Amino acid sequence: MIPMANIKFIHSFTPVVRQALRYKKLFLLAGVALLAGCQKKVAPPPPLQTVDVITLGTQKITLETSLPGRTDAYEQAEIRPQVNGVIVSRNFEQGKDVKAGQQLYQIYLPPYQAAYDQAKGMLMQAQATAVRAEAQLKRYRHLVGPRAVSRQDYDNTVATAREAEAQVVQAKAALDKAAVDIGYTHVLSPIDGRIGRTLYTEGTLVTANQPQPIAVVTRLDPIYVDVNVAAEDMLRLRRELEKGQIQRIGEKDAAVTVELSDGSTYEKTGMLQLSEVTVDPATGTLVMRAVMPNPDHFLLPGMFVHAHIKEGVDSSALLVPQVAVQRNTKAQPYVMILDEQNKVSQHVIDVGRVVGASWLIKSGLKAGDRIVISGLQKIVAGKKVAPHMVDFKEAEAE
Repeated sequence: MIPMANIKFIHSFTPVVRQALRYKKLFLLAGVALLAGCQKKVAPPPPLQTVDVITLGTQKITLETSLPGRTDAYEQAEIRPQVNGVIVSRNFEQGKDVKAGQQLYQIYLPPYQAAYDQAKGMLMQAQATAVRAEAQLKRYRHLVGPRAVSRQDYDNTVATAREAEAQVVQAKAALDKAAVDIGYTHVLSPIDGRIGRTLYTEGTLVTANQPQPIAVVTRLDPIYVDVNVAAEDMLRLRRELEKGQIQRIGEKDAAVTVELSDGSTYEKTGMLQLSEVTVDPATGTLVMRAVMPNPDHFLLPGMFVHAHIKEGVDSSALLVPQVAVQRNTKAQPYVMILDEQNKVSQHVIDVGRVVGASWLIKSGLKAGDRIVISGLQKIVAGKKVAPHMVDFKEAEAE
């Protein structure tokens, strides 16, 4: 039997044991809960980033250069009066076509007619004086030999005859000037063209060579289209023209079509004729001029247009939408390509001109390459993605 003292001693430790057992049980429960919590925090891997992808393929495209520009008049005459006077008649209808030599205005004539008549009278007087001086010279020529007249008188007669001839010349010039002034009172159109509006009507006083024209006549057929071209594009166009790659009109001139500001295409085809002889050092561009037929006067000076120069057909062109092309820190263009495992890699490329909403690829890509065109900010090289294949036309429309 256990002694009573031992039993009392055991009973004295029973609450402590019980408390320890209770804590042990709590610790076990907490450990189980902690393990369960850790198991709940282990999440599945995130889904792959979905991106739109196109597959490159060769295309047949018509290459052309599009150049912004404005139309300009082929010929334009600013009509200014050459004599002073009051307009007594206006002989045209504003906004209508006029012919070269057609009278536009009549300036008050009587003062100039009077000046003409006066000059004519002065000429007749000078001619009469010259006849008298010449007759006297003939008589003295026969008398100077036998010394019937002195040599001094003969020399004076010669001088008088020559002065009379000079007065005739001066009088003729004054008469011609008066006749020219009479002609200037009839204000004529120097060219064929269309005349614009005017603020000068009957009763208006005009002055010779005034700064403001009294009418403007513009020839509309043909019409110029002046475009700005980068120097490198001009060099390329010249090389292609020499090689026969550019569509031509005639033997030398490149064919040009015009797109209007509303997006429509002008039905006539013109020709690229000349360019400026210097390049603007500030912009690196120069002006080239095309001549467009304009029989219906549809094009007017000052219109904004795009001139298109066709440069032939490329039957195996590779195009990449502009949205897919990025630039690295060296300003080199690059695209993101997917391999067979849908891993992303970065490829530096060489781009040419813009064709529509795409870049024409010179090198760095081949047919069959898969190019990422969307979600580019969310992907990095070496990671897998979930490709969503789209059509090339859909990609260009983005």
